[in-house]
Amino acid sequence: MKPISRRKFIKDTAIAGSLLFLPGLEASMSLDSKQSSNYFLKEFGIDEALCQKLLAKALSKGGDFADLYFEYSVSNYLGLEDAKVNQSYGDISLGVGIRTVKGDRIGYGFTQVLTPESMLSAASTASTLCNLNASPVSKTFQKLKTADYYHVPPEFNGIPAKEKLPLLQTVNQKCFSLSPEVVKVIAGFSNQVKRIMIVSSDGIIAEDLIPSGFLAASVVAERNGKREQASWNLGGRRDFSFYTDKVITEIADKAVNNALTLFEANQPPAGEMPVVLGPGITGILLHEAIGHGMEADFNRKKISTYTSMIGKKVAEPFITIVDDGTNMNLAGSINVDDEGIPGKKTILVENGILTSYIHDKISAKHYGVEPTGNGRRQDFQNYPIPRMRNTFMLAGSANPDDVIREAGNGIYIEDVSNGQVKIGEGDFAFYVSKGRLIENGKLTSPIKDVNIMGNGPKMLTNITMVANDLDMYYGGAGQCGKNGQGVPVSFGLPTCLVKSLTVGGTQQKGGQS
Repeated sequence: MKPISRRKFIKDTAIAGSLLFLPGLEASMSLDSKQSSNYFLKEFGIDEALCQKLLAKALSKGGDFADLYFEYSVSNYLGLEDAKVNQSYGDISLGVGIRTVKGDRIGYGFTQVLTPESMLSAASTASTLCNLNASPVSKTFQKLKTADYYHVPPEFNGIPAKEKLPLLQTVNQKCFSLSPEVVKVIAGFSNQVKRIMIVSSDGIIAEDLIPSGFLAASVVAERNGKREQASWNLGGRRDFSFYTDKVITEIADKAVNNALTLFEANQPPAGEMPVVLGPGITGILLHEAIGHGMEADFNRKKISTYTSMIGKKVAEPFITIVDDGTNMNLAGSINVDDEGIPGKKTILVENGILTSYIHDKISAKHYGVEPTGNGRRQDFQNYPIPRMRNTFMLAGSANPDDVIREAGNGIYIEDVSNGQVKIGEGDFAFYVSKGRLIENGKLTSPIKDVNIMGNGPKMLTNITMVANDLDMYYGGAGQCGKNGQGVPVSFGLPTCLVKSLTVGGTQQKGGQS
């Protein structure tokens, strides 16, 4: 097939892709391929001979290896406010990023124009990393076979607006029907379809078709002149069939009930106290306060607290922490990472012992281990770095009620947001958006306007009890930021007791906010 220009391709797909955004129109992306494999060959004429030429150019001045990352993605959002469509927008991204690696140094070039001339120019930019003799490129390429952790049909091209709009209208109606105190509802549906191809100088070709998105509701409730707001979303790497009446009802119930609960909430007392982390979404604490410190680049650069802790005790023996790319349909799941490594399950902490970091190819070579499939990037304009996928703690043996009882007097956290973490020291602060007091071993009144503060590694050592109720976060809006790049992730946690964290509330128990 003769390569087509990016300008023509973007124009054609923008016309077709706009049908994904505008209500009342059919969605019909102009993608000729009925299979996810060989997509870039069929659409742009990117064959093995051209890939060899680009890789040879990237390694023309030496390097350990080079790779190509081709991407075509369509993203869109449809929003409903006051029962009317108030936002409808989309983005189409097309290009290739070309990387040359020598040790831990990276040369990188990218282009949005998939012509041989433009791509060779990007490869030439990447090659300036070195000034050595040329390094060889594999003469043959092997197609990587991967598992399927988010099955969609090969021709899947996204979810059209005509199918999204009724869902948003139903979310809006359900939220209002749940309480007369609901005065405003904003419903939104975001989704993306991304096609990628990775070609490496060691002879691997990998392709993937990646869906992502979420359905969300944000509600405002009013009582006696006072307003409270809450939101909820569900999604991940899914197709349209996921968004059933049951899912819509759960989103509406969570958003409305969380907002109404806040009317009864007080600030808790301030100080050091036991904290029970509820199951599910509180796993973001594990992700932020602990998981980042286990990313290998921070350890290779001796930034992380865990730099010299491989093989050493970092938690109690009943604690095992996993970073997993193989969970079905979760936001952080991957069939293949952005370096061409298949999605894997990596045990970071096993029975309290730190056993592995989160590796990309660069750090894996530095440590003399296999890559863990954590080389991830935001898009073709960025090179991959070690990133989490779905990070969670395995369930323990305790009953959740026993964990709460063991806490005695403290707070129970159901949801957190707006966190800040210092990777090196591991110090963190998070805002508790939903929780309850624990008094005499029982859950009592709801709390709000609370900050919790602590140190991630210390918090891990202070987890003294873990329940048997591991739950994962099934939202699709989880985005992890690092080095200016955002990638989708998920996390999970069973109910667990942290024997002491700093809680920032009022000085006297029961102070009304």
